[in-house]
Amino acid sequence: MISMSTGRDDPGLRQLLSDELDRINEAAIASDDETQLSIRALGDDGALIGGIVGYTWGGCGGIESLWLSREHRGQGLGARLLAAAEAEIRRRGCDRVVLSTMSFQAPGFYLKCGYEEVGRLPGMPGGTTKHFFSKRLQP
Repeated sequence: MISMSTGRDDPGLRQLLSDELDRINEAAIASDDETQLSIRALGDDGALIGGIVGYTWGGCGGIESLWLSREHRGQGLGARLLAAAEAEIRRRGCDRVVLSTMSFQAPGFYLKCGYEEVGRLPGMPGGTTKHFFSKRLQP
């Protein structure tokens, strides 16, 4: 008989599922080059004021999170962080970037940075929409 249990965070299960899905993905895509990506922006005092985390895999880069402290928004730092991520993604041999953002976050920012909206998922919590973007990188 199969039993199931429900819980909250389960780091062991999270890692096991990730490992198993990685094996399936690597077999299907014939690529095992997934590499994490991180970029930190530090203030003069060494405090974190922004950053990006993501990955590269199989010729594609992904931005999972881009964050800036409130007082540093609107000053071009987000575009500089994104450009640095794109440069590193390109250096790793990738020709495109994918990412998603919520309607209350930064869809306009990504459009200004040359990203193309490739999908939307309306009806998210609070009546928001999730936006999906892609950008081809020039060699």
